[in-house]
Amino acid sequence: MRRLLLVTALAAALCGPAAAQSPDVEALAAKVDAKVQAWRRDIHQHPELGNREVRTAKLAADHLRALGFEDIRTGVATTGVTAVLRGGKPGPRIALRADMDALPVTERSGLPFESKATTTFRGETTGVMHACGHDAHVGILMGVAEALASMKAELPGEVLFIFQPAEEGPPDGEAGGADEMLRQGVFERFKPEAVFGLHVFSTLNAGQVGYRSGPLMAASDRFNIVVKGRQTHGSRPWGGVDPIVAAADIIGTAQTIVSRRQNISKQPVVVSFGAIKGGIRYNIIPDEVELVGTIRTFDEGMRAQVFADLKNVAESVAKAHGATVVAQVPDTKGNPVTVNHPALTARVVPSLETAVGRDNVVEMDLTMGAEDFSLFAQQVPGFFFFVGATPKGQDPIKAPSNHSPEFFLDEEALKVGTRAMLQVSLDYLHTVQ
Repeated sequence: MRRLLLVTALAAALCGPAAAQSPDVEALAAKVDAKVQAWRRDIHQHPELGNREVRTAKLAADHLRALGFEDIRTGVATTGVTAVLRGGKPGPRIALRADMDALPVTERSGLPFESKATTTFRGETTGVMHACGHDAHVGILMGVAEALASMKAELPGEVLFIFQPAEEGPPDGEAGGADEMLRQGVFERFKPEAVFGLHVFSTLNAGQVGYRSGPLMAASDRFNIVVKGRQTHGSRPWGGVDPIVAAADIIGTAQTIVSRRQNISKQPVVVSFGAIKGGIRYNIIPDEVELVGTIRTFDEGMRAQVFADLKNVAESVAKAHGATVVAQVPDTKGNPVTVNHPALTARVVPSLETAVGRDNVVEMDLTMGAEDFSLFAQQVPGFFFFVGATPKGQDPIKAPSNHSPEFFLDEEALKVGTRAMLQVSLDYLHTVQ
């Protein structure tokens, strides 16, 4: 019998750190569910673009103050908020992050709390919408903050809460997002052992949670190409140089960068044009056309090659049309690949299974979407996971995607996200090293 006990103890030691008994996550989450829903709806109805999240940031900061958090900082990277919850017992240090910004999208969800906000973006009037679900992220993290604060005396360790602006990118000419928060020392003042984040996602049904060890989301880069021609009357195109035709040819030829110049059996690559702007009248060929878009990659060599190929296509095709081009590829500092630390992932997945059930935890394929959470995860081990947003019974592949004006969040995702993040956090904090 004694030998059996020794063997059992040795096996447990070899399996890694042992988890002490965590609090009842369901009971903690149930107390904040109604608040999380109310916060999410309020934020959804009052969306704010990157570096303009003044109202949302105040809502988060006021909540953290009321909970008695320490070292509350506002105005970080323009509108960001950070705060520390110090538990009553010694333990690990972790960071939890939520992004706050909305998108320049005119909402068509039909919700009773649908956004009616408008703004001027790139010179055009458009709606403002939480079309990516960041309203849910803020509500969930506020709920997690309250749940953890309610057991502060028994809580081991310390938790840094990060409410981040401008995940979708700051306005042109401004700094922002995770990059700027790090530059301003968010991880110098409080260096966590691990950082965690989540994202509601249309390609999973409500109730499901998705993850992937190692590379999860692509690197993202933005490009700007201005094709310069010579204006003339539409009735006599030979009198000028048509930048619209040249731009169309650039767009068409650029499709061969992925289909003919990249080894996509190695890693996936995407080159997409997102906006074309040129001309104001039906019978005037304009002076110039602007093209903007995105590049998504998982390999640094492929990433650099796409930059070179797109610049070459733009310059060569424009020259063939008698036009010139200013090609900024990329035009800003992009986001690196989002990588889930393998050892941390192995440690955290059981927590997700506890929170939502093993059958509801899904291993994801590579995702061509991108996240500047990747920058936090370059500094310390990180784990980022997806929370299903599409109602059960609806095919998530056919559901309106994140960034769609019809994006719809089943609010069951709020409950799932709250419980998953609480379970992950508490299991990590209660682990005996």
